[in-house]
Amino acid sequence: MHAPDFASALRGASLRVTRPRLAVLAAVHAEPHLDTDTVIGRVREDLGAVSHQAVYDVLRALTDAGLVRRIQPAGATARYEARVGDNHHHVVCRGCGEIADVDCAVGAAPCLAPSHDHGFSIDEAEVVYWGTCPRCAAAAPA
Repeated sequence: MHAPDFASALRGASLRVTRPRLAVLAAVHAEPHLDTDTVIGRVREDLGAVSHQAVYDVLRALTDAGLVRRIQPAGATARYEARVGDNHHHVVCRGCGEIADVDCAVGAAPCLAPSHDHGFSIDEAEVVYWGTCPRCAAAAPA
């Protein structure tokens, strides 16, 4: 999504177009899996003085509107990404915390179909793969 599309996306989600919302969308689209502090830093680079609370509020509004996705792997800080609506998954490095996208499993994927739904209407499965990224693996002692 290009910068001019951000305003249309906000309007399409019935959100007012504001400079902080545009800046947050730009930051999240520029680099996936940003934590809140990094988003705040990028927004401040773009706009100058913006409060933490303003960015938190924008992130919440954008998440609620489905324009960004909030993920929080166990033991990690919340991260935000622009890839929404496709039920993709993530791989997380146990060493450095790097996160990468993994497309949803195709074909038979028994772990994505619960053995009992307990009456829930299931609309998403969240899978997190844990491992070691190539950079951390290369740096590990032999």
